[in-house]
Amino acid sequence: MFTANFPYEGQTPHILPLHTRTGARAEFSGRGVVIAFLDSGFYPHPDLRGRILAHVDAATQRVIGGDKFFHDHDLSWHGQMTSVIACGDGTTSDGLYRGLAHGARVVLIKVSDFHNNIKERDILRGLLWLIENHRAYNIRLCNISVGGDFPSSDPDHPLYAAVRALYEENVLTLCAAGNGGTEQLVPPASAPEVLTVGGVDDHNSTDVTCWTPYNHNYGTAYDGSPKPEILATARWIASPILPYSIMAREARWLAPLLHAQTPAEVAAILTEGCADLSIEGVLPCSAEGEADRAVIQARLNKYKLIDRHHQHVDGTSVSVAVATSVAAQMLEANPRLRAGAIRAILRATAVAFPDVSDEVQGGGILDAAAAVEAALEHP
Repeated sequence: MFTANFPYEGQTPHILPLHTRTGARAEFSGRGVVIAFLDSGFYPHPDLRGRILAHVDAATQRVIGGDKFFHDHDLSWHGQMTSVIACGDGTTSDGLYRGLAHGARVVLIKVSDFHNNIKERDILRGLLWLIENHRAYNIRLCNISVGGDFPSSDPDHPLYAAVRALYEENVLTLCAAGNGGTEQLVPPASAPEVLTVGGVDDHNSTDVTCWTPYNHNYGTAYDGSPKPEILATARWIASPILPYSIMAREARWLAPLLHAQTPAEVAAILTEGCADLSIEGVLPCSAEGEADRAVIQARLNKYKLIDRHHQHVDGTSVSVAVATSVAAQMLEANPRLRAGAIRAILRATAVAFPDVSDEVQGGGILDAAAAVEAALEHP
């Protein structure tokens, strides 16, 4: 029949949840912590229900807020991904794919413009709103999974100044390093005050001997300090499908095919879901021929489906969301932690990656449990 395109750990036929793959302490969930996510766009996913404190659109000169500015277009998917991976409560997966900070509350800041672009001026506008409003929402962490236009060594660059101001206000900014595998970083990830996060491919396994580095960017901050500081899991991560999208409509029928046992079951699923499926070449919504089966399998692979509500994703946008969720656990464990202490603890407790250069791995691989333990012990 049909197969999922992700590796299994032994006989476990699913994507491993984050608590399993990170070894995070289950008794901490970021409760009492507020995280700002600055991203292309967002959608109020059921896994975040009741914990979205604010949603603002910083795409124009006048920053506006409110639920009516949520959209279900493609750009909303990326911010939905990062916020739910970090803070989702697992409602749509019966608790399996909940974030490590599933008790935290969130503030969502959209920075893509009307032309679906993300420019430094839009990121800056979002950061300036955060500088003005972080105290009103008691925001302690800012997750940024987008980057600026060009590298910069100017310490007075506006994005550097913005994250520096947040740092001085005890708000830690965590940034994705980027996915090019090159020695180049762009603002704000190249700010010294930012915790920049690269990636690890754990091959959907807890066996660390088979882990490999992700193709993240690396380099230095404008003051010469090395980046990234730490690495976190960046591949084979469960992420929600954007509700009401074409993918969501097709996944409703495609996902059950992964569990179908007989040709009759496959035929029944395809016949019932024919109106929602837009798979060219499968006529009349059957899978009797090898060519038809290949087309359906290709669509399953393209969507990287786990189940009808989830796909697996990769990138440093994912790894920084994981690191941010651990930082939220640390703040729950010890609310007195300063931004600098969170950054230092995460780097100090990271585990060295064998045979990977220091310039690529920084302090090493995030150790979620050790970071929380160190937070508990910090004065």
